[in-house]
Amino acid sequence: MKDGIGDLFQKETKYQRGQLKGISLRWDQKPEIYKHYSFAPKIQLDPPEKKNGPPLWEVIRRRRSRRNFQDKPLPKENLSQILWATQGITAQAMGHEFRAAPSAGALYPVETYCIVHHVQNIEAGIYHYAVREHQLEQMEKGDFRQEIALSALNQKMAFSANVVFVWTGIFQRSKWKYQQRAYRYIYLDAGHIGQNLALAATGLGLGSCQMAALYDPEVNSLLGVDGVEESVLYLSAVGFPQ
Repeated sequence: MKDGIGDLFQKETKYQRGQLKGISLRWDQKPEIYKHYSFAPKIQLDPPEKKNGPPLWEVIRRRRSRRNFQDKPLPKENLSQILWATQGITAQAMGHEFRAAPSAGALYPVETYCIVHHVQNIEAGIYHYAVREHQLEQMEKGDFRQEIALSALNQKMAFSANVVFVWTGIFQRSKWKYQQRAYRYIYLDAGHIGQNLALAATGLGLGSCQMAALYDPEVNSLLGVDGVEESVLYLSAVGFPQ
């Protein structure tokens, strides 16, 4: 049987002993790892709590995918805490800033966007998470529940959640070092982030469900990204579980 595109990807991105070629990194061409929307109004988020959280083993035990949510507002500080737990800066050393979730080569190719439906003191709309400043950048105001739900293969939870997290990959950040193998690492990075979100949400008494079933061009269009240099990878719906 002829290999499909997935089979070819797996085959062509394998590392084979004795066949790895050394590369010379062009440090002057290393992509910037922080994205900003300079035109966007900024919303400063609450400082994250870093002590006295729920026991880790208990949170892992309780984590489940939740697809049905209550119609009640999400506290702004909860959104802040989840953003920090997924991609917030947790340490600084040797001129580097390290984040809550691991990333191959500390290149951090994944960007976070939030489709806010019902969060206290934050207007409904589309936002980008500015990691270094721990801020939300407001890209669009408005109710986008219908658009994100349709883009997520009509999944009701994307409509009823308080907020839908959308993760994109800026591929050149990883390709600069890892070339075609980078795509494997980018999807793994997104998985690490998604698990951090699931655990953080559980620890806050919230529910979440991670979604990879989506119409890529429709989500990209909603965010205003080109789908080539930057494209959607993954979604998560978050809210108070029923």
